[in-house]
Amino acid sequence: MQFRDLKKQYQVLKNDIDAGIAEVLASAQFISGPQVKALEAQLAEYVGVKHCITCANGTDAITLAMMAWGVKEGDAVFVPDFTFFSSGECPAFEGATPVYVDVDERTFNLDPVKLEEAIIKVKEEGRYTPKAVVAVDLFGLPADYTRIRPVCEKYGLLLMEDAAQGFGGSINGKMACSFGDISTTSFFPAKPLGCYGDGGAVFTDNDEWAEYLRSICVHGKSANDKYNNIRIGMNSRLDTLQAAILMPKLKAFADYELDDVNKAADMYMEALKDAGLTLPLVPEGFRSSWAQFTTQLPADIVRADLQAALKAKGIPTMVYYPKPMHLQGAFEGTYSAEADCPVTERLCATVLSLPMHPYLTQEDVNEVVSAIKECLA
Repeated sequence: MQFRDLKKQYQVLKNDIDAGIAEVLASAQFISGPQVKALEAQLAEYVGVKHCITCANGTDAITLAMMAWGVKEGDAVFVPDFTFFSSGECPAFEGATPVYVDVDERTFNLDPVKLEEAIIKVKEEGRYTPKAVVAVDLFGLPADYTRIRPVCEKYGLLLMEDAAQGFGGSINGKMACSFGDISTTSFFPAKPLGCYGDGGAVFTDNDEWAEYLRSICVHGKSANDKYNNIRIGMNSRLDTLQAAILMPKLKAFADYELDDVNKAADMYMEALKDAGLTLPLVPEGFRSSWAQFTTQLPADIVRADLQAALKAKGIPTMVYYPKPMHLQGAFEGTYSAEADCPVTERLCATVLSLPMHPYLTQEDVNEVVSAIKECLA
């Protein structure tokens, strides 16, 4: 069994993907070919924003957002403690201080109450200037922007949506990648919408930021003369081949994959309701794109033992994430390490992600659930 069955997806989409690749090979427009602009237009339309700027990967996407906002030393950027390293790494790379905030134990996303408490604490201490919030759509579920956005507005903070895992999710029909002042995503192969290498994108409705982002993606070039570099930038472009691969995958994602992955989640929810695990929560009005199906184990279960027993039965599992951000070695001895995040620490010790993808069948789910119940018994 595959944890995320990219082989099956390729077999289903093979003709369209192969045709797209062949077209790029025949044209030899490997960098900034027409497929890149076409994909950006399709992504912007799907998400519902004015501008989509593709880039080399999801980490660059966050960095580009930080650069557009002039995030710098002395600034505080508020980040959930339960996330992938890039969410805090990118603000830190720009010289800012990541301030780690605890998460909701059922949605795994940034806790708006804890966010406001952290902002007030930083303002009262006076060491750093609150600048921005990085809200992460973890495991495919959008963060609670209905409550996070008012907190940002109250304290004058910029809001970045890190939708690396959240593409396709929504709140009351409004799509992920449209909730931030700037939003970002990743096309890493295992993401809800993934390419066959690295890739990423930045989304915004702000014309000025969009122009700046397009410039710094290509060495800070001017809009009219690529050999007139008007600012310091970076080299972060999505390859034409990856754009050609993503276009048929985006169509499949919109047409049926998002629906099918939600059906797979429903199958898990029903089959696991009496298994003794804490299941993920999708609040009313929210829709997840299920980048992962993440459960929480009872405290008396040794996770490594369960994983080994499931592996022996051919069931792959993953742990996202085993260590809080504030305890990462890179932040040792810094202000970032002083975070108080007991929920995150508990989650890091108990979460377990199960095989999850749009091509998961009822038979697959039954096999996983039967194995879990047998191992737990």
